[in-house]
Amino acid sequence: MDVLIERCASLDVHKKTVVACIRTPDSGGGKRRGNAVRTFQTTMTGLEALREWLGGHGVTHAAMESTGVYWCPVHAVLEGRFTLLLVNARHVKQVPGRKTNVRDSEWLARLLECGLLRGSFVPLRGVRNLRDLTRLRKALTGDRSRQVQRVAKILELANVKLGSVVTDIMGVTGRAIMEAMIRGEEDPHVLAGLARGSLVRKRAALAEAVPGLIRDHHRFLLRSHLDTIDHLSSRIEEFNRRIEAVTGSFAPALELLESIPGVKRRAAEAILAETGDDMSKFPTAGHFASWARVCPGNHESAGKRRSASTGRGNAWLRAALSQVAWAAVGTRGSYYRALYHRHKARGGPKKAIVVVQHAILVAVWHMSSNGVMHEDLGPDHFRTRDAERQKRHLLGRLRKLGVDVEVRADAA
Repeated sequence: MDVLIERCASLDVHKKTVVACIRTPDSGGGKRRGNAVRTFQTTMTGLEALREWLGGHGVTHAAMESTGVYWCPVHAVLEGRFTLLLVNARHVKQVPGRKTNVRDSEWLARLLECGLLRGSFVPLRGVRNLRDLTRLRKALTGDRSRQVQRVAKILELANVKLGSVVTDIMGVTGRAIMEAMIRGEEDPHVLAGLARGSLVRKRAALAEAVPGLIRDHHRFLLRSHLDTIDHLSSRIEEFNRRIEAVTGSFAPALELLESIPGVKRRAAEAILAETGDDMSKFPTAGHFASWARVCPGNHESAGKRRSASTGRGNAWLRAALSQVAWAAVGTRGSYYRALYHRHKARGGPKKAIVVVQHAILVAVWHMSSNGVMHEDLGPDHFRTRDAERQKRHLLGRLRKLGVDVEVRADAA
């Protein structure tokens, strides 16, 4: 097989060590090529020695598998000095029966020199920093939601039916009532009198709901969970401020994303953190959707097409897209709402929402590539686009019902 990269290296990365294999022309001349294998520690001293060793052999390209988070510091040390390829381990499986760290590294180097590796998408450092922040914020938000669920469970255990009257138990009214209960207040009318806003009209229902079997044990648990919720809320606000500072240079990209129906600030930040604002890494919108695994899979054999899933893809991006897609579907008068109902009738709601996610990703690619705001096609897009087709369909249905009609063009 032809050699496309003359001097290349592969890195088999582990937690404590990285095995590097260099493929270079043989010193004796001719077409033969030689291997040089060496193991380095993953400490900063070891990685700097690795960088100098690769540079001393004139290496131009290096490839490594995406093994957990262990590849990240190696990539950071070598970034800017060499052309790096981060590859999916499933795409470069070792030859059976020859599984060692050295063999892994040699096999990866052979694939790289022949141009058989496809690099994964690795965004720039600024986007990676934003990604760390948005992912941890989402994790903290999930922790806070679980704490709120535990508070609701404790209230149910104490037979306090606050959640049956108050939609948000962590709102102003719910929080005030729980704080009073923790202090020892048991008079239902006093507790109901803490209602604020629209819940003032429900004071009678609150007075019926708040008496329960609450004991000191429940008060201790409520105090503990509420303090944890307050701590998590303050941490989330710290991350919001940090993300706002980091996204200052991404303001134009965020403005474009927020023009999509259903995309608010946090969702725009999450999408930007996972995809970046540079679409040049993806030749077409189809490549972009395929990378995100938000497109139909292909499984055809012997002329038969079988059902294929979209694949796993980026779980953080898929979660953000799912939230955005449902919000877009709920937006009246939007193209995405019409698209959802069009495909829901064919394949059900789960497939329809993936179609909406795909359409949003395609829009993101075009908007980011061309620097234009989102233009909604409107709810009548399919009706106006397929006017003739719809006409033939309706006429066919009438004929099946035994109705013979004469079609005349509108004089207008």
